Amino acid sequence: MQTYNAGEYDVIVVGAGHAGSEAALASARMGAKTLLLTLNLDMVAFMPCNPSVGGPAKGVVVREIDALGGEMGRNIDKTYIQMRMLNTGKGPAVRALRAQADKQAYAQEMKKTIERQENLDLRQGIVEELVVEDGVCRGVITNSGAKYSAKAVVLTAGTSSRGKIIIGELKYSSGPNNSQPSIKLSENLIDLGFELARFKTGTPPRILGSTIDYSKTEIQPGDEMANLFSFMSNLEDYRQNQIPCWLTYSNELTHEVIRANLHRAPMFTGIVEGVGARYCPSIEDKVVRFSDKPRHQIFLEPEGEYTDEVYIQGLSTSLPEEVQIQMIRSVEGLENAEMMRTGYAIEYDVVVPHQLKATFETKIIENLFTAGQMNGTSGYEEAAGQGLYAGINAVRKIRGEEPFILGRSDAYIGVLVDDLVTKGTTEPYRLLTSRAEYRLLLRHDNADLRLTEKGHELGLVDEDRYQRYLSKKERVAKEIERMSSLRFKPTEEVQAFLASKNSAPLKDGILFIDLLKRPELRYSDLVEFFPPAEALDREIIEQVEISIKYAGYISKAQDKVDKQKRMEAKRIPENIDYDAINGLATEARQRLKLIQPQTIAQASRVSGVNPADISILMVYIEQGKIAKVQPSEKA
Repeated sequence: MQTYNAGEYDVIVVGAGHAGSEAALASARMGAKTLLLTLNLDMVAFMPCNPSVGGPAKGVVVREIDALGGEMGRNIDKTYIQMRMLNTGKGPAVRALRAQADKQAYAQEMKKTIERQENLDLRQGIVEELVVEDGVCRGVITNSGAKYSAKAVVLTAGTSSRGKIIIGELKYSSGPNNSQPSIKLSENLIDLGFELARFKTGTPPRILGSTIDYSKTEIQPGDEMANLFSFMSNLEDYRQNQIPCWLTYSNELTHEVIRANLHRAPMFTGIVEGVGARYCPSIEDKVVRFSDKPRHQIFLEPEGEYTDEVYIQGLSTSLPEEVQIQMIRSVEGLENAEMMRTGYAIEYDVVVPHQLKATFETKIIENLFTAGQMNGTSGYEEAAGQGLYAGINAVRKIRGEEPFILGRSDAYIGVLVDDLVTKGTTEPYRLLTSRAEYRLLLRHDNADLRLTEKGHELGLVDEDRYQRYLSKKERVAKEIERMSSLRFKPTEEVQAFLASKNSAPLKDGILFIDLLKRPELRYSDLVEFFPPAEALDREIIEQVEISIKYAGYISKAQDKVDKQKRMEAKRIPENIDYDAINGLATEARQRLKLIQPQTIAQASRVSGVNPADISILMVYIEQGKIAKVQPSEKA
C-alpha cells in the first residue's frame, strides 16, 4: 500500500474510548502536540455496556482521575441523570459514589471537550500498522495510507481488537454495538512479537421503557443530598429532578427458560473461546453456578433523558434472540416488554500485561504504550485511569523525565497498575475494594488530598484549582488543631447530651478530639458546644471527622505503608540473571524472569515467588553478586 506523510506529532493515541480520551487530553494538557485517532467519530467515549460511572472502588478511581487533572469526573457531573452514594451504612473505606449517565450526552460532552482542547487533533481513521524503527515506535499507518509520525504512541483499541460478537449460534466480526472492528492492528502486534490473549465480555438486552409495568417493580431514586465526582463541581448545581432506576427480579420461570436453552448458550457450547469476567457473569452463568438461588436482582436503568431505551442490568446474555425475548417477558413487570437491542457477548484481543513496564510502556517496543481493556481490564473507570496514566508517562518518556509511578498506597490506580504488570490477569480484571490492602487510606473523600499535589507537578492541575486544594488542606488542619485544644467538662448540659446519645457520662474533662472518637457521637453534635468562628463546608467537616474517628486505624495502615516503602526502595539491578542465583525455586525463577520486577517489594508480589525466594534474592543483591544477562541472551 502506498503511504503519504499525514503529519508529525509528539504523541499519537489510537482509540477514543474512555482510555484514549483521557490519554489524549492528558498529553495535550501537558503541552505535547497530540493526535487522537478513532475508528468512528460518533463513538468517542461511547458506553457500549452499562451507562453508568462509579461504584465500589471504581468511584474512587473516578475521583483520583479528577484529582490528577483528568476529565471523567467533570464529564459525568455534567451529564448524569441520577447520583447515589453507595454503602453509606458502612465505613468510609468502602463508600462509593455511582452515577447513572445520559449515554449520548456523556459521549457528546467528552467529544466537545476533546475538540476544544489546545494541542489536540481528533481524526477518524483505522490504524493498521505501527511504524517501528530499531525497536522504537515512530508512528502509525492507517488503512487509507496516511502515515503519522510520533515520538510515542499509546494504543487503546479496547474491545474492537479483532472483536467478534456472539448471539446464540450467530458469530460475526464486529466491534462493540456493531461498530467496525480493528483487525490488522492485532495482526501487526503479533508480527512484532507480542503475546495476545482472547477475553470476553457481554451486555444485556435493551427494552422500550413505555412497555414496562413499573407498578410491579421497586423504585430506586437518586440521593437528595448533593454529591458529585469532581472536586471542582459546584454542589449547588446538584440535580434534584433525577430520573429513577427500578428493581425487579428473575424468577423460577426465567431460570427454566435459561436451563431449557443451555444447549444453545455460547458459554456452554464452545462457541465462546475468550475468557469471561468472573465478577460480571451472564445470567445463564449465574443460573448454573448459583442453582440454589431462586432469584437474581435485575435493575432497569434508563439510558438517557431523551430516550425511552432501558438497560437491563443483571441480565447480560448471549442466548439466541428469541430466547432472550422469552427470558425478558418471564420477569415481573416485563411481561409485555419490547426488546429494542439484543444482548450479546464479544470476544477481543488483549496484550498479556506481563509485557508491560510499570509505566505501561511495552517491554518489546520502546515508546509504545498500551492502556484500557487492551491491557486485560474491564470497566470504563479502570480504562480511563489507565489512559490518563499512560498518557502522562508517554509525555514524560519523550521529554526524558522520570516516569510517573503510582504506588499501591497512593491510589487505586496504583493498585490496578501493579496488579496488571506484577501479577498479570487470566480474566477481565475488575477493581474491587478487597484488592487494595491500604483501602482505609485510599478513600473517595480524600482523593484530592492524596493526588492534587501530583497533578499540579505534572502540569494537569491549574493554579486556581491548586490554591483551592491548599485552602481546603489548611482549613482541615486548622479545625483539627482547634479541636485539640478544646475540652469538654462534665457539666449538667454535657452529661444530659451524652445520655441522650446513649454515650457514657464523663468522669473528668476530655478533649474535643478524644470525645469525637466515640462511635455514637458526630462532629455536628459536638460542635454545637464549641462552634467555629466561621461555618465550614461539608467536605471539610467530613475530612475532619474521618481523620479523627479513624486516626488509630489510619496510623496503623500508614506504618505498614512506611515498611513497604522501605522494600520499594530496595532496587533490583536491571537485567539481573536469575539463572545465576542458586537456591531460587524453579517457579520463582521463571516468574521473575518473565515479570522483571524493579524492586524487592514488587518481586514479593509476583505470583509463585515465596518469602524464601525473596530472602535468597536479597542476600544475593546485598552481597554484590550481580550477574547480568547479556544483550544476546536477553534477546
